[in-house]
Amino acid sequence: MENILKIQDISKTYKGSGILFRKKDKLALDHVSFDIKKGEIFGLVGESGSGKTTLSNIILRLVKESSGKILFKGNNIASLNKDELMKYRREVQVVFQNPYQALNPKKTIGFSIEEILKIHDIYSKEERRKLIRDLLEEIEMEEDVLNYYPDSLSGGQKQRIAIAQALVVNPEFLIIDEGVSALDVSIQAQILNLIRSLQKKHNFTSLFISHDLNVIAYLCDRIGVLYKGELVDLFDTYDLESDDRHEYTKELFKSISL
Repeated sequence: MENILKIQDISKTYKGSGILFRKKDKLALDHVSFDIKKGEIFGLVGESGSGKTTLSNIILRLVKESSGKILFKGNNIASLNKDELMKYRREVQVVFQNPYQALNPKKTIGFSIEEILKIHDIYSKEERRKLIRDLLEEIEMEEDVLNYYPDSLSGGQKQRIAIAQALVVNPEFLIIDEGVSALDVSIQAQILNLIRSLQKKHNFTSLFISHDLNVIAYLCDRIGVLYKGELVDLFDTYDLESDDRHEYTKELFKSISL
């Protein structure tokens, strides 16, 4: 299976600030390398502060790496020109932990979803509406939700809409950053099953980021473990209980509630 994303020796240091008492530089990522295969759901797990979201933001070009490079379909994303970057932003979408980051509280759900298609200037007005209706059916929501405002929706419903927003431009790669951690356990399972169903139907590749190994193991094909900015383990999910696992991975596994 071919690789769609290659993380090559990525490091990130945040410079300390202050005039009289300068804070120390913080090493967020330390020479991290791994590949993500086309069509898989790759899980990246680690506790808060391990560097997961920093890596996500580097992939999204929201943060610049200190060293190393990231290749998407063989191209170094740091060298993309303006047009290429726009295309990249369509091909690589994200679902954040807090759906409010993707939903404008002053705009209807329909406006927020269609606005993404307008930004990328794709499809006619009729095609956009049909696409949105079809996508709502896939995420198991009624069409009248398009007239609602975000405050009218539950947390699980908001996250379904956030997923629809990410998928409406038919991306090849989807980053889901702590996409279920703010939800009740029963709703988490529904959203995880929905992600797997949508991934099979649309054949996108996904990087699923979480601090919860239980969630990662349930959904993902392979798992990378970050600890204090270093990738300390990388394995197929079925190999989670192997004696070869890193001690930190074993501790995470022990913490899974039965």
